[in-house]
Amino acid sequence: MKKSAEQVLIIFVTAGDKEEAVRIGKAVVNAKLAACASLVSGVQSIYRWRGKVVKAQETLVIVKSTKDRYAALEKKITEMHTYETPEIIALPVKEGLTQYIEWVYSETRN
Repeated sequence: MKKSAEQVLIIFVTAGDKEEAVRIGKAVVNAKLAACASLVSGVQSIYRWRGKVVKAQETLVIVKSTKDRYAALEKKITEMHTYETPEIIALPVKEGLTQYIEWVYSETRN
């Protein structure tokens, strides 16, 4: 049965360093909250925090999951993350390779 691509999410999470990103990525994949977590090192972020402009080196974690698993995924990341207000944003997938979409579903099944 073909799964809907529109139920798949791409979630962006920034972490303070590579070790934290790896820890989060492993945890969400091991818990079947995500099919995959891809790390992008060397991200330079510039943002306003508590009235000051901050420039920081971060690692971006790109997580592939489903809408059904999002709430539990967000909870897990929030519990593990060192930031007071971590970036956890989800974008919907509109289209995708059928085999990949089905793989995401199969790897995030309870």
